[in-house]
Amino acid sequence: MNEQQTKIRALLAEKQGILLVHYYARPEIQEIADVLGDSLALAQAAARSDARVIVFAGVHFMAQSAAMLSPEKTVLLPRLDAGCPLADMAGPDAVRKMRQAQPDAVFVTYINSTAEVKAESDICCTSSNAIKIVQNLPPSKKVVMLPDGNLARHAASVTGRDIAAWEGCCPIHQALTAQEVAARRREHPRAPFAAHPECRPEVLALADFVGSTSAILQFARDTKANEIIIGTEKGILTQLTKDNPEKTFIPASDALFCADMKKISLDDIERSLATLQPVITVPRDVSEAAKKALDKMLALS
Repeated sequence: MNEQQTKIRALLAEKQGILLVHYYARPEIQEIADVLGDSLALAQAAARSDARVIVFAGVHFMAQSAAMLSPEKTVLLPRLDAGCPLADMAGPDAVRKMRQAQPDAVFVTYINSTAEVKAESDICCTSSNAIKIVQNLPPSKKVVMLPDGNLARHAASVTGRDIAAWEGCCPIHQALTAQEVAARRREHPRAPFAAHPECRPEVLALADFVGSTSAILQFARDTKANEIIIGTEKGILTQLTKDNPEKTFIPASDALFCADMKKISLDDIERSLATLQPVITVPRDVSEAAKKALDKMLALS
């Protein structure tokens, strides 16, 4: 660790804090994480942690989820402008209107959503457990999944369920095209292609493996291939390379870069710990309703 990383670890000890870091965060932050994981692993860590302070190196909806799952803790998001365009593609008013139109449907909300939208939902999911969540719903029930349409279509394809998809998307994954993947495969004909379910259906159709970031990491460990084409945000390459130094990982596109996930720096984390700001809070009425949907998800995970 460098001097600043060491100082941050000392501050975490002093403040009785824990640093939760997503796989898409900057490499130098991943190196000093208490928990490095995908959205599901980080939500589980927030729910079970006995730390007094939770520092989140991710984006706003993740810190909101941590605050709702651990309301007695101080949850810090060092950069309040670390947002998620996908989460902003569904608002509570629109969801309420859709619920009125489909009162008997089960509303499954991706964790990449605001607290207010989660509060209008029956159950949450992540890309790690979306299939399992859908499979555990009553077969007679109509399912609405939001806000990521690509994840909804993937879940429908795998489970055979009729799922109404909200037409939101992750701009980073949505930008990856089948043509780009085909070009990479021509360059690396022996390399399997592992894709995140937020990608377009025509991209997923070309994949040898479809899964969450944690599932892609497991696939990379298990495969005998020496080269793997990766269809998700570039930040995952840090852990992929650490886990498999003998293998080569090729981004399916050079544009698979999320600026929001990279906003938080070591400077931001150090400042946040020193001041215990900015604190993420969620209004009680919203938090109580949203936490029910999160708790249902965690119970099935």
